[in-house]
Amino acid sequence: MAFLTKDQITAADDRTWEDVDVPEWGGTVRVLGLSGTDRDAHEASMVQLGPNGSVQRINLADSTAKLLAKSLVGEDFERLFTDKEVKDLGTKNGAVLHRLYEVARRLSGLGKKAVEEAAGNSGRARSAPSTSA
Repeated sequence: MAFLTKDQITAADDRTWEDVDVPEWGGTVRVLGLSGTDRDAHEASMVQLGPNGSVQRINLADSTAKLLAKSLVGEDFERLFTDKEVKDLGTKNGAVLHRLYEVARRLSGLGKKAVEEAAGNSGRARSAPSTSA
């Protein structure tokens, strides 16, 4: 396989999404995996740092709706909900939100399984060790 250039990497469309039927809402929604920047912002929104920079507490308020607000998009891949509309989304059926949340987590590489896969502990074949120093 050839080595990629910076231009090839930035030009690649590596978005992942899934269209999910939501009979409770009468249709289908598109769940888009978060970009690296959006994923980092989502994770940072869950942590409250203390004065010395250490984690003071984890803020799980509206965590499901926060992730979905960033992940639910239309056919044009534009977000359906803004950050200011998280509370509105959070009022919907919890079971439906959880089902969509699990899809968004998987597509965005969030959660224990994603961490295990990233660490190479999921049982998948690992690549050969690097020979660089």
